[in-house]
Amino acid sequence: MTRTYTPKAGEIQRDWVVIDATDVVLGRLASHAAAILRGKNKPTFAPHIDTGDFVIIINADKVALTGQKALQKKAYRHSGYPGGLKAVGYAELLEKNPVRAVEKAIRGMLPKNSLGRQQLGKLKVYTGDVHPHAAQQPKPYTFPQVAQ
Repeated sequence: MTRTYTPKAGEIQRDWVVIDATDVVLGRLASHAAAILRGKNKPTFAPHIDTGDFVIIINADKVALTGQKALQKKAYRHSGYPGGLKAVGYAELLEKNPVRAVEKAIRGMLPKNSLGRQQLGKLKVYTGDVHPHAAQQPKPYTFPQVAQ
């Protein structure tokens, strides 16, 4: 009988990946980043263990939205108090805080438990094209697709 392989904590190899978000559609960027954070691109993937890599996203302010999403889509947050629901349009959110827009999209594609919060901690998002993680020697990530 063959047993299911479960990676041990010491066997997990974590790499650093840098993604340039210039003119990349937000949903496509989020789905690829979430898969890398979870470790789904590795042969040792296990859904109950964090086997993913660190992800650095640069140029978050240059991310693209398709169709009328910039005008019609809204980002919601709640204060926790009755009547505390706040809504802001994505055009305003991308203008004021593009890091929050990218993090919100990726957070929605991760598990909603302590494992998902641990995986989200490996995400680093920056608005410019410079980041303080050069010492980790991140590898550039290219999207396996044709031009948008």
